[in-house]
Order: sequence, then structure tokens, then C-alpha cells
Amino acid sequence: MLDLGGRALRLIGRRVVNAVWRLGFASRFLVAILLSSGMAFQRIGLTVRQVYFAGVLSLIIILVSGLFVGMVLGLQGYDTLQRYGSSEALGVLVALSLVRELGPVVSALLFASRAGSAITAEIGLMKTTEQLSAMEMMAVNPIARVVAPRFWAGVFSMPVLAALFSAMGVIGGYLVGVVLIGADEGSFWSQMQAAVDFREDIINGVIKSFVFGLTISWIAVFEGFDAEPTAAGVSGATTRTVVISSLSVLALDFVLTAFMFRGLR
Repeated sequence: MLDLGGRALRLIGRRVVNAVWRLGFASRFLVAILLSSGMAFQRIGLTVRQVYFAGVLSLIIILVSGLFVGMVLGLQGYDTLQRYGSSEALGVLVALSLVRELGPVVSALLFASRAGSAITAEIGLMKTTEQLSAMEMMAVNPIARVVAPRFWAGVFSMPVLAALFSAMGVIGGYLVGVVLIGADEGSFWSQMQAAVDFREDIINGVIKSFVFGLTISWIAVFEGFDAEPTAAGVSGATTRTVVISSLSVLALDFVLTAFMFRGLR
């Protein structure tokens, strides 16, 4: 019994040590990216191509998902508000739910699943086929040439995608609440305009999406760069990117929301 408990304790300790070691290595890797980011901005074409890959190619899933999330919010929100005689506040419910929470969080989860996994797989495949080693042999820094443009592309793309998700969600709520159900159009837009504050709602949502984009991009490029140069290693790194990014987004959302609400008091 004692031997079993000792093995379990050693296993837990080994995993904790490995997690701390990987976190430290990832932090050093982030510093290396920031120090090597000059090429990403000097040769802006590298970053623009990655913005297209990470951001533009994610537009379809972002826009369609935002539309349907807004439609569900309009449907459920109208049913709930009507019970209390407050159906004219439907626009406020839809807009605040999207701008504050659902827009940044859901778009970040979709971004991690689509773009984050693709970035990890691409860098991992380059490592497996020894393209990164070949760059080092030619005195080309792979972090500056490969990693930094993908990192900054994710950071820049995420706030734009979150804003488009929220905009499509508002349109979806309008289509269901006003066009389909028949809520008052004037109340929908006027109440929304009066209730949504630029600094407290929109800017806080942008801050959230920026933090989420930085975190997802950091995890994606690190997992790809650190992946074992095998098919199983790349597959495992891709899975870790999606899982760790999703959990990180949800945890950071709670932390950021707590600080933002405390600042509003």
C-alpha cells in the first residue's frame, strides 16, 4: 500500500516538475519571439501572408457561428424577457452578451480550433521534415523567419475576428427578434445604443480578445516548435494546442472579467 502511494506521489511530482519546466521553457520562447520580431515587421509580407492564413481563412466559421449564436440569443432572450414585460430590451441583451463575453470567448475557441491547430501542425511538420534545421544551417533564425510572423498574425487577427463575430451576432439577433418574431425595431436599436458603453463594454471586449489572441498564438507556435519530429508527435502537439488554448481562454476570461468588474465599481 505504501509502495503504491509512493509511486502515485512520484508520478504527481514528475508531472508537476515537467509542467513547471515546460512553462519556463515556453516563457523563454516567448521572450525569444519578442526579441526576434524585427523581421516580422521589416518584411511585412511574411506577416501579411500569415494574417491571411490565420485570419481571413477563419472568417467563414467565425461569421456563420456568430450569426447563429446571435439568432439563438434573440430567440431565447425574447422568450425570457417577454415573461417580465421587457421585450424592448432584447437589443441590450443581445449586444451586451456578445460584446462582453460571447464574442471574445467563442471566437477565441473557434480560432484555437481552426487557426491554432493549423499553425501548430505547420510548424511541427516543418520540424519533422528538418526545414527548421536547414534554416539554421543557412544562418537563418527560424524563430524570426517562421515563428514570429505566425505569432503576430494570430495576435492581430483575433480582435478583428471577435468584432466581426459580435457584429454578425447582433445581425442574427435582429433577424430573429425583429424580422421573425416582430419585436419593435426602434426599441431594439435605441435601447442597444443607450446601454452599450464604448469604454466599459467595447474596449473591455477588445482587451479580452487581444489577450486571448496572444495566448492562443503563443501556445500554438510553442507546441509546434517543441513537437517531437514524428507523426505522433505532431498529432499530440496539435491536440495539446486545442486543449490548452481552450482551457486558458476560459480561465483568463474569468480573471479578466473579475478585474474589469472590480474596476467598474
